[in-house]
Amino acid sequence: MLLEEITEICQVPGISGREERVRKFIISKLPQGVEYRVDAIGNLVVSVGDGRKTVCFMAHMDEIGFLITGILPNGNLTFRKVGGFDDRVALASHVTVIAKDKQFDGVIGITPPHLSKELSSEELSIDVGTSTYEETENLGISVMDYAVFKKHISFLNNKFIAVRSLDDRFGCLALIKTLREIHRANLKRRIDFVWTVQEEIGLKGAKAYASDNKPDVCYAVDSFACCSRLTGNVKLGEGPVLRMADNSAIASYEEMKKIVKIAKQSGIPLQIGVTGGGT
Repeated sequence: MLLEEITEICQVPGISGREERVRKFIISKLPQGVEYRVDAIGNLVVSVGDGRKTVCFMAHMDEIGFLITGILPNGNLTFRKVGGFDDRVALASHVTVIAKDKQFDGVIGITPPHLSKELSSEELSIDVGTSTYEETENLGISVMDYAVFKKHISFLNNKFIAVRSLDDRFGCLALIKTLREIHRANLKRRIDFVWTVQEEIGLKGAKAYASDNKPDVCYAVDSFACCSRLTGNVKLGEGPVLRMADNSAIASYEEMKKIVKIAKQSGIPLQIGVTGGGT
C-alpha cells in the first residue's frame, strides 16, 4: 500500500510555480471533512487542534524541471532550468512535456560525440518528434508550459526506492498519513500541515507561510543527501535524519535534545545530519 501511494504521488508532475496538479492530488487524499485553505502564493494549509502555540510540519510540492521558453523553427522546444541541478543531468534525458490538458514524450538533444563540446543547458532543446514550428504549435505546446524528467520507479536490491521527485513527494505523503492519524484527536495546540510551493527556487512558499502565520516551531519534512564524506556518518536505511545545520540555518540545539529523547523513548532510530545546501 505504501509503495503504491509513493509511486502514485511521484508520478504527478509539478515544477516550481506549477504545483497545481500536485496540490489537487493532495487535496483528493485528505481525510473526509477536513477543511483546507490555499494561500496567496499557492501553499496548501490544513490546521487541526487549538491552542496558543502553533507547530508546523511542512513538505514541498514542487520538483525540478524545465520551463518552456520558445519553439524553434525545427519544432524543438527551448527551455530554462527550474531548480538547481547540474546541466549534465539534462543531456539526453527523456522528459514529459506538460501542456495544459495534454502530455507529450520528449528527449533533450545532445551533440554527436565527434562534434561535442562543453554545453550549457541554454544550448539544449527538447525534441518532441516534430520538424517545424507549426507542427509543434498544433500539438498545443506553448511558452510557459513545462517539462519534467521521465518518471520511472526502481526497487534497488529489494531495499531502496529510486524515482524522480521522491524529493519531496515522500514528505508530502508523510504529512497526509500523519494528518489521517491525528485529525480527530483532542490536541492542546494548533498544528499546521503545510504543503509548500517553490522550494526548489528559494523556499518561497515556506517563507510566505512563516511570514503570514508566525508558527512557534516548524519542521520541514524533506529529503537528505547521504552516503558521502560531505554528509558525515549518515547512512541510508538506518533511520530518519534530523538535519541540524546547513548553509542557511542552524537549528535549535534544545529542540534537538527533545526530539532525540522522544526517539529513544519510542525506539526510533535517529541520525543527526550536518550538511551544506539549504532546506
